[in-house]
Amino acid sequence: MIQAILKSKLKEDVCLQLNIPNHSFTYLCDCGQASDLTISDIKNIQAIFISHTHIDHFCNFDTILRHQLQVNRKVTICGPKGIAKNVQSKLLGYNWDILLSEEQAAEALHYEVREISENQIDVYVLHTPKWELEHKGILQEQYLYENEVFSVEYAILNHRTPCIAYCFTEHSKISIQKDLPFKQGEWIKALKQAFVEQNPEKEILIEGNLHKAQDLFVYLEEKKGSKIAFVMDHLASEENHQKIINLCKQADELYIEAYYLHEELELAEKNHHSTAFLSGQVAKKAHVKKAIPIHFSRRHQTEEAIVKVVEEFEKGFNEKFN
Repeated sequence: MIQAILKSKLKEDVCLQLNIPNHSFTYLCDCGQASDLTISDIKNIQAIFISHTHIDHFCNFDTILRHQLQVNRKVTICGPKGIAKNVQSKLLGYNWDILLSEEQAAEALHYEVREISENQIDVYVLHTPKWELEHKGILQEQYLYENEVFSVEYAILNHRTPCIAYCFTEHSKISIQKDLPFKQGEWIKALKQAFVEQNPEKEILIEGNLHKAQDLFVYLEEKKGSKIAFVMDHLASEENHQKIINLCKQADELYIEAYYLHEELELAEKNHHSTAFLSGQVAKKAHVKKAIPIHFSRRHQTEEAIVKVVEEFEKGFNEKFN
């Protein structure tokens, strides 16, 4: 199960870490100020998902860079159009006069940046020490990001600037029933593969006899993986709301901005933000199991103000719809 942990304190910015039990790496959503993000956390980051590069969502990238320098592997960064230049500008802000051999440079920390626009996802790489931006082409995979544990989908929201919402879906786990008419063996692996590949006609060899995979699927049990969504700054418009609903439908957990109170709706619209009530409503319409309001305006940082924001969010989330 994907475990989401807020690394930013109440009066800090936004930083959500995703952990997977028995998995070597961690994953980060946004790089705002986050005093609970440890050096160990940073060294284990495999990919970073940036909603947009307003300072409260990107200012802590420098700290992350500082503690990743000894990590000799690729780190992937996903974000909106312009993210590749944003990352390069951060890197070029420092003096890199330490000379590396070509072999050392090839093995050192390097970034792959996946830049999301309306029609395509451009892939760039940056290598030390020059950090030149090299365009590698257009991403052809089905998902923005995928590994052996989960896949990532996204939606582009309007926050005056593009703001990327992300949804992380853990792969289903396929297990075999205990009571079988055959002895366990290599055929189980072949059967699971046929199920994942949706290949019911595949022939499976069991104890010297061939069986159609579709006749054996009855012995498999599928457990759906968890689904975590991360939705930051957005205008509370019908278009944005429909995108959020489509992306986050039936998520186990949704972390969503609740920047303003609903009495500040005019200010929210002016600044292309949502209100706590409207964020609660859209979470309800997406039928998420659990909705967590985060990212509050600095005008709502006292304990009393936070209680009011959360109450308003829950009112929206508990509202009944036809």
